[in-house]
Amino acid sequence: MASASLQALPGFRDFIPRECAVRNYLFETWRGVARRFGFVEYESPVIEDTALYLRKSGGELSAQLFRFEDQGGRDVTLRPEVTASLARIAARHQRDFPKPIKWFEIGQCFRYEKPQKGRGREFHQFNVDIIGEAGPAADAELIALSIETMLAFGFQQGDFVVRVSDRDAWTAFAKQHGVADEAIPGLLNLIDKIERESPEELDRKLAPHGLDTAMLRRFIADEAANASPAWREIQADLAARGLEGFVELDLSIVRGLAYYTGVVFEVFDARKSMRAVAGGGRYDTLVSTISDGSVDLPASGFAMGDYVIRNLIEETTHAAMQLEVWLQRNAAASDVRLVIAEESLRPVALDIATRLRRAGVSVDFPLASAKVAKQFQAAEKSGARFALVVGSEFPALKLKVLASRTEEDCDNVTLVDWLTDRLQQPDGPLLA
Repeated sequence: MASASLQALPGFRDFIPRECAVRNYLFETWRGVARRFGFVEYESPVIEDTALYLRKSGGELSAQLFRFEDQGGRDVTLRPEVTASLARIAARHQRDFPKPIKWFEIGQCFRYEKPQKGRGREFHQFNVDIIGEAGPAADAELIALSIETMLAFGFQQGDFVVRVSDRDAWTAFAKQHGVADEAIPGLLNLIDKIERESPEELDRKLAPHGLDTAMLRRFIADEAANASPAWREIQADLAARGLEGFVELDLSIVRGLAYYTGVVFEVFDARKSMRAVAGGGRYDTLVSTISDGSVDLPASGFAMGDYVIRNLIEETTHAAMQLEVWLQRNAAASDVRLVIAEESLRPVALDIATRLRRAGVSVDFPLASAKVAKQFQAAEKSGARFALVVGSEFPALKLKVLASRTEEDCDNVTLVDWLTDRLQQPDGPLLA
C-alpha cells in the first residue's frame, strides 16, 4: 500500500483546478500577444538527445540536467530550455519557410536546481524567436513583444523595466585587455554574476584574467561611450513605437548561456524583489553549431517562465486584480447550474442540460437528489453565473443571477436561444 505521506517531489507542482486556471490565464495571454505580433506556434519534444544541450549551453546549465539513459541505451535529457530544440528544428526545416521565421512555443522545461521563490525544478516557459534576420529590428521586435506581454498582464509603466546590453561590447572589452578568445566565455559568466557575488570573491575569480571588479564597474558606468550601434538602432525603433520609457541600457546584463552572441536583454520588476521575469537575446551561431555547420542562420529570441511572472502578478495590485477578474469569468466549472426543485423533473433537467451543452453552454447539475437550498449553495460555491430552476412551473423556468441574487423568467421552448444570448450580456455586480 502506498504511504499516506507521498507527495509531489521537491520543485514539482500539483495543478489543482485554481492552479490550472491561473496557468491557463498565463498561456492565453502569452498566446494572444504572440499572435498579435504575427508569430505562429510550434512544439518541440520534452526529451532530447543530451548532446543537444552539451554542444553550446555553457554556464551552470550542464550541471542542472535531468539526464538519464533510456531503454534503448541512449543518453537523453528532459529539456532544460527550448532554444536548442528550436535551433535543431530550424536547421532541418528552414527551407520550408520564408524568412524571417517568427515562431513561439509554450512548453514545460526541467532543471535540477534548488527550489526557491520564482524557481522550481519543472516550469512552463513562453519562448518567442525570430530566425533568419540579423538586423537589430528583430531584437527591437522581440523587446517590444516582451513589453506588450507585460502590459497585457495588467502591469503599468514603472512596474517593470527592460534592461538591454550587448555581449559584443564585452567581447571587445576582453580583447582590449588581452583576454584570450577561449577564456572569454568564462569571463562573461563572471560578469553575469556581478550583482550576485561579493567584490572580494569576484576579484579572486577575475585575477587570472588580469581584471578586477572596479574595472568592470567603470566599463558599465560609461554606458554612453560603450553602447553599440545596435543598441542605438533598437532605442530609435522602440521610441517610434512609444515604448522608450520601458527600456534602459545596462551593460551589467550578460545572460548566462554561452550561445548568446550580441544584444541581450532581461525584464525586471522595478522593485528588484525577484530574479528576471524574462530574458533573451541574439544567438547567431547556435543553428550552425547544432547543425555541424550545414545551416547558418542568425537568430534572436527570449523566454518568460511561469513562476516569476505569476509571483510578480500576485505582488502587483492592478495586475492581481486583473487576474482575479479573469478567474471570476473563466475559472468556474460551468456557466449554468441546474437546480432540480422536484426530483420527478430530473428527466426534463437532463434534456435541458443536453440541449444547452450542444449549443455550447457549460452546464452542470446534481447527480443525486438534494434539497433545493443545498443545490443553491453548491451553485454559488461552483462559481457559476446562473442557477436555472426546473420546478413545478415547468415549462416556465426561473433563471437566478447568483452574483446579484435577482431572478429572470424564461421558457423551455425558447431557452437555448434566449440563454445563449443572455450569457453574452454583462452582469453588473459581477463586473464591479
